[in-house]
Amino acid sequence: MKSCNRLGVLTAALLFTLSLGLGSVLAAGDPEPSPPRSDVKSGKKKSGDKKEDKDKKKFEEQFLDGYRAAYTAIYDRHDYPGAISRLKALGRDDRADVANLIGYAYRKLGDYKVSQVWYERALKADPAHVRTWQYYGLWQLEQGNREQAQHHLARIGSLCGTDCAEYRSLADALDKAPGTALVY
Repeated sequence: MKSCNRLGVLTAALLFTLSLGLGSVLAAGDPEPSPPRSDVKSGKKKSGDKKEDKDKKKFEEQFLDGYRAAYTAIYDRHDYPGAISRLKALGRDDRADVANLIGYAYRKLGDYKVSQVWYERALKADPAHVRTWQYYGLWQLEQGNREQAQHHLARIGSLCGTDCAEYRSLADALDKAPGTALVY
């Protein structure tokens, strides 16, 4: 009987540990930024000039390389100050993905006021940016604002449904008892 209890405890501990890791993965978002809202709306090429198109492509590649480097600094190395510097150096903090990651990095540093400014900037740039609603919802929970986090969860549900990773991540965090340390 004791070995069954030990096996049950070990299984529970393993499942708990895996769920913490999965929560981090679900909160991590995507290393590729979404296209700017203006590109999504028009879907048209605006230039026929080959040099201009080549320069634009080079600029976009540089942006993507910088974004990926900042993403890696945040999620792999937990170098939040370095990531913030990289993201700001991109000169594209008017994009929701960039502003959201800056907000996330400040939140991880414990600077909630500055983090909030960046989350709100991201939502101003793209009110349908699901990851920002998720991260800002986690911010709300960390501040003890469960009601606001529920509002963010409802917004995510209206944008991507209840099966998307962002919804599940915030819903799981809301299911935890108030005051429980979040690992996101």
